[in-house]
Amino acid sequence: MAGLDDIAQFEFTPRMSDADALMWNIEKDPLLRSTITTVMIFDRSPDRARFRARMDRVSRLVPRLRQRVLHRPLSIAPPRWEIDRNFDLDYHLRWTRALGDGTLREVFDIAQPIAMQGFDRARPLWEFTLVDGLVDGRAALIAKIHHSITDGVGGMKLQLEMLDLEREPGDEAPLPAEPRSRELSEARRWLDAAFYEGQRQVESTRGTMASATDSVERFLHDPVGVGVDAVRTGVSVAKLLSPATQPLSPLMRGRSLSVRFYHLQADLGALKAAARLVGGKLNDAFVAAVAGGLRRYHEHYGYHVDQLRMTMPINVRGEATSKRAGNQFVPARFPVPVGIDDPLRRMNAVRELVERQRVEPALSLSDPLANILNRFPATVTTAVFGSMLKGVDFVTSNVPGPPVPVHLAGARLESQIAFGPLSGAATNVTLLSYLGDLDIGINLDPAAIPDGDLFYDCMAEGFAEITAVV
Repeated sequence: MAGLDDIAQFEFTPRMSDADALMWNIEKDPLLRSTITTVMIFDRSPDRARFRARMDRVSRLVPRLRQRVLHRPLSIAPPRWEIDRNFDLDYHLRWTRALGDGTLREVFDIAQPIAMQGFDRARPLWEFTLVDGLVDGRAALIAKIHHSITDGVGGMKLQLEMLDLEREPGDEAPLPAEPRSRELSEARRWLDAAFYEGQRQVESTRGTMASATDSVERFLHDPVGVGVDAVRTGVSVAKLLSPATQPLSPLMRGRSLSVRFYHLQADLGALKAAARLVGGKLNDAFVAAVAGGLRRYHEHYGYHVDQLRMTMPINVRGEATSKRAGNQFVPARFPVPVGIDDPLRRMNAVRELVERQRVEPALSLSDPLANILNRFPATVTTAVFGSMLKGVDFVTSNVPGPPVPVHLAGARLESQIAFGPLSGAATNVTLLSYLGDLDIGINLDPAAIPDGDLFYDCMAEGFAEITAVV
């Protein structure tokens, strides 16, 4: 795809950001693993040789695909990304065949144990499995990637580097050279970490001094306003870090290391039209539909719940950081009204709630807070985050996908379903757009939701209810 020429514009730093390092460190508790699994359905099987050649090319252009994480427990700096001297492309590309009827359900049954397995931390953090033998000659690609590499929005940008706008795009450009590994002695590693932290402290001090100067000027002109803002920021930070050890749901309370995958489809235009009725956006209709499905699921068992706690990633990408690789989101946690019967009132309540979350002062402090948390031993940091995440009932994520048809090695992409990590929640519902359709991936913990088929039906009714208002 043309995007291959633009990959050089991306900034791949040699070390994890504080936010990425935090996700890496808290995996000391397997319940908090941050694995993203995407299932891509193609109209036919991609040509194996062309697919392998494309991934060889992309792995040379996208450093993270050939880098492993090198972590020193006592290092003062975040973990380093280093070229894997033993990189083996064929380890990361796997091939299998559906042995049953070749349905999407069978693909999910293959993908689930793949998603449950932890990564080999001595290798780059991604695995692709191509599944042939689907009904009508179709094929599926199960793409598994660690969240510390990128978030959903960044993942879509990187994904486009391996896709084409045409089925037969023509000859490839010359193959780039393989990236070289940089060997560092232990002494050099310590010096490198010290230099990195020294630079960060200088930049932080400059930023603090500039901020302090602005604050003094503001205080002289508006001392009351400065005091109010300081209180608001303190309250916002307290909310962001506050423990939530118990779910609000009286029903979805069990947790395990297992997952089950389900897939819903919805019409992009219909969901957007529904959101416009309350002056909202696609995400407002999406969250309201999920809330409606959760209400139905609880009512089936005789429970009436007013609110459930949701985690929603808020994208904090800006113009200055749009080309930076890695994660640029803040996981906002807040109770969502699920007990409102009227879909328009529920959408409007969600819209107002999410608008307030997007302007929380703590969003701008996510990196400094992550830096502080990373200073504690991994056991302490993991316990802190476990207390924050294991009381979450559900996660939602809304990721924009390609707006035009795309292809891989001669095969046309028909749909793709993203399954976000549970990270301690009972379920993660992720929306991914492609052309005029919305593919909704439902990842659930069977210990919390043992009757996945019923849960799926309730979610389908929740989305049908929202689109019916148009």
